[in-house]
Amino acid sequence: MGDFASHILGSLGEVTEKELKSKRYFGARVGDLVGKAGVELKWQRVLGGIRGGEQVEVDAAGRQIRVISSQAPRPGANVYLTIDKDLQSVAEKALGEKSGAVVALDPNTGQVLAMVSKPSFDLNLFVGGIDPRVWKEMVTSKKYPLQNRAIAGLYSPGSVFKIVVALAALEEGAVDPEEEIWCPGWLRLGNRTFRCWKKAGHGGVKLHRALVESCDVYFYTLGKRLGADKIAAYAKKMGLGTRTGFDLGFERSGLVPTRSWKLKKWGIPWQMGETLSFAIGQSYLLITPLQAACLISSVFNGGYLYEPQVSKLVKDTEGNVLYAFRPRIKGQLNFSEENMQIIREALIGVVNEKHGTGRRAAIEGVKVAGKTGTAQVVGLEKGEKGKIDEERFRDHAWFVAVAPADDPLIAVSVLVEHGGHGGSGAAPIAKEVIEHYLREKGMIPLEGRSERSGEG
Repeated sequence: MGDFASHILGSLGEVTEKELKSKRYFGARVGDLVGKAGVELKWQRVLGGIRGGEQVEVDAAGRQIRVISSQAPRPGANVYLTIDKDLQSVAEKALGEKSGAVVALDPNTGQVLAMVSKPSFDLNLFVGGIDPRVWKEMVTSKKYPLQNRAIAGLYSPGSVFKIVVALAALEEGAVDPEEEIWCPGWLRLGNRTFRCWKKAGHGGVKLHRALVESCDVYFYTLGKRLGADKIAAYAKKMGLGTRTGFDLGFERSGLVPTRSWKLKKWGIPWQMGETLSFAIGQSYLLITPLQAACLISSVFNGGYLYEPQVSKLVKDTEGNVLYAFRPRIKGQLNFSEENMQIIREALIGVVNEKHGTGRRAAIEGVKVAGKTGTAQVVGLEKGEKGKIDEERFRDHAWFVAVAPADDPLIAVSVLVEHGGHGGSGAAPIAKEVIEHYLREKGMIPLEGRSERSGEG
């Protein structure tokens, strides 16, 4: 078993006195091992089965006289998951020893095909009860191996958020897709200079190219036109800042900041400079990798936000169905189809055009669409650039994608902590996951491998 899918399967632990009083642990006794997280906790009631036993009559000396009644033990139910075992293995190997998360969804149903969080933990440690010393090491580790980063890790999304801002600007009429905005490599606001990732600038940029090449100055400009609260409203419409409805629970909602939120939280008014940072996925904005996977899914599946689920089927030993998966729609994006198509075409360009930041996710013969993101971990002052060589100061790398873009079968979100550029640190991982899945589906020949390079 090891650490394979450990955050999905979940851990066991000795039942506590408090848990014995809970309905979730009905029938448990002191000393029993019960589910503490993941599938083990979600389906604790049915996985445990029914304990067998006998009611006997004894004499004064305690000798058995006769059996009054008996009940044979009943094994627990069988729980089937949506997880694709081979794809889960590929995703775990692709992320390797890096800290971060990989999520793969069926964008048309919300079924979770793979969910990886690293570092992980060895499930074998919990068999028979975990050693207290080992447990203490796990819960105090600064690497947080018990945290499922896919659902509870909170990160600035960086340029992945430009999908939201671009849609908001189109829907609000804040920009015409053919309008050209000039990027000299920076934008001046008061006495502050907000720089584009491309120091020399992108020159004249329209919306399509702004997404394909991830021009920061273009989105600073959209941020000024929209304002923080309008951006926040669209982010929330697209499922950010709220739990996705993941069926195993324990997910965090993230944070979509507003002007009133900041004033209430800090007692300080919102500044325009914060809006510019917000527009490129920084500022106070925090999301989970699972939310990012749902976001990219909704852009390509007709605008539906599905609740992600890993539980597919639960049957008792007699074959009775106790639970069967059905898609659950959490929300719908009621945006203009024309505007949605503009965004989709741009995200296809991110991966397939010459200067797209996601070129390293390209797969020969398959139309992959995606968006890179490079999320700043800490702001560095002049003279501190040498700190970038320290891993803890490096940016987080993001990549979200769907494939095939015209009829998606898989949506993927990759977050690599301190992985640097999204195009080089996260996109190749997504490519491995997508390529394997589509090969399983017979859409890519076994020898159909491709290699491309690029940054983003």
